[in-house]
Amino acid sequence: MSTPFTTYSLEQLRKRTSAKWQHYGPEVLPLWVAEMDVPIAPAVIDAVNKAMRDGDTGYAVGNGCGDIFAEYALRHWNLVIDPAYALPVIDVIRGLDTVIRAATEPGAPIVLTPPVYYPFAMIVAGTGRTLVNAPLTAGGRLDPESLEKAFSEAAAMGKGGMVLISNPHNPGGAVHTREELTMLATLANKHGIRILSDEIHAPLTMPGYDFVSILAIPEAADAVVVTSASKSYNLAGLKSAIIQANENSSELLETIRNSGYESPSHLGSIAHMAAFQGGDEWLADVVKDIDRNRHLVTELVDNFLPGALYTPVHSTYLAWIDCRPLNLGEDPAQVFLEKGKVAFNSGHTFGPGGEGHIRVNMGTSPEILTEAFRRAALAL
Repeated sequence: MSTPFTTYSLEQLRKRTSAKWQHYGPEVLPLWVAEMDVPIAPAVIDAVNKAMRDGDTGYAVGNGCGDIFAEYALRHWNLVIDPAYALPVIDVIRGLDTVIRAATEPGAPIVLTPPVYYPFAMIVAGTGRTLVNAPLTAGGRLDPESLEKAFSEAAAMGKGGMVLISNPHNPGGAVHTREELTMLATLANKHGIRILSDEIHAPLTMPGYDFVSILAIPEAADAVVVTSASKSYNLAGLKSAIIQANENSSELLETIRNSGYESPSHLGSIAHMAAFQGGDEWLADVVKDIDRNRHLVTELVDNFLPGALYTPVHSTYLAWIDCRPLNLGEDPAQVFLEKGKVAFNSGHTFGPGGEGHIRVNMGTSPEILTEAFRRAALAL
């Protein structure tokens, strides 16, 4: 019996025309960009097909996604949010960019927690804000000492500012605990720093771990979340996302609403709402596959990259592997690509602390995952 990750053969996957399978030539096995090798949830297929049959391909309107996401958050995380404070946007990156522009002035400090999703630093640069780093601990957790230092530096600039976090964390895979988020919020309040949280991987939290949204933290009353169904349901090509906040951010949301922000694709909204509303069973099967693969990677690292360091992620389908003991230099991904014809993400692009690491897309079949590590071993 096939599972989501074993549905398609390598031959079938190579016929896909998306970035993951077309960026490199056919001689390279691609386990890099965050696309999963899965069929789409039936609820999404039905909703998009219906829209196409009905000719329902106009402009997006209304806030149905906010209502449906509120129901989803309550069902999955017991999180109570008000759809009145939800705003549909085109995608998470644009949503983060939009919030930063609306909530801060040019030159204001934006604190990041590297190694972290590399487009965050690009957003900071693109908005003309000032990057301040608060590196994670060696174990990939939020570091109170690092945050205190960064927030003090940010406050000294006299321009307010924000801290942009990834929860669950990409690339390390940590799910921030309630205690860690409370610590973050307490320190942020002390220094006048607002919290912005990318929670796109929340539905992919592994068994045994509990996702906690920053919106569930009383000390973070003015925090803002940007999220989407795109990563969990493999819908990156159908553009849609949500800015979600609490009542304390109503003025900020109104500012964004009146600023000419980019709204989502109508088909994207239809797809994402269908995923949140009818994709629970499909998602449960995907999480089972990720759970299996995250432990398989432990075996593969031991067998093919002995000495490299890996801890199974608590969320996401992205393995974060420390290859520094292998002495392959700052960018082992480039070595694996040249010598093994396998593509991983280069860890150094995720900022300080990422040097010598690789990020591996585990959202594929065990056979493909195993072949990828076999190829990587050719570099040793």
